Amino acid sequence: MKLIPTTVDGVIRIDLEPIADERGSFARAFCAKTLADAGHPFEIVQANLSHNLKAGTLRGMHFQKAPTPDPKIIRCERGSIFDVAVDLRPKSPTYLKWTGTELSAGNGSALLIPAGCAHGFITLTDDSQLLYLMGAPYVAELATGVRWDDPSFGIEWPRKPAVIAERDATYPDYEPD
Repeated sequence: MKLIPTTVDGVIRIDLEPIADERGSFARAFCAKTLADAGHPFEIVQANLSHNLKAGTLRGMHFQKAPTPDPKIIRCERGSIFDVAVDLRPKSPTYLKWTGTELSAGNGSALLIPAGCAHGFITLTDDSQLLYLMGAPYVAELATGVRWDDPSFGIEWPRKPAVIAERDATYPDYEPD
């Protein structure tokens, strides 16, 4: 696997490096040692699936507050999405900056999103499925979010949402603690 830094500190795109032969291919999709050696230690404590029926489904921007912020690695196993991370860490050099990338079953890429960043995505195809590898357990009372189109971030979404949950549509604009 190949680790590629993005424009947001600590957000890393993980690309596969498949070995192919007449049978097909094989690629390492996760390696705790490779991530730790690169300065991004990650322990998987939970795995989640997100299935999305329609293109244009927007989920986000979600994050989990301290004391249990939730780092994650997102991979699109079916279909295609535009995946976004926003840096909400006040002491980060990229505070309030965002990065986005297309994740798809075809490109096999994943996005490592560190604790303290908000995460969201919009589906680019019908019938998209994502695998979330979580570095912290879900704690309902700490789960929150910010508005997907908050002008403080200026996220350049590739399309307008066609499907969005009321909760995600009505999150407030970001306000620092």
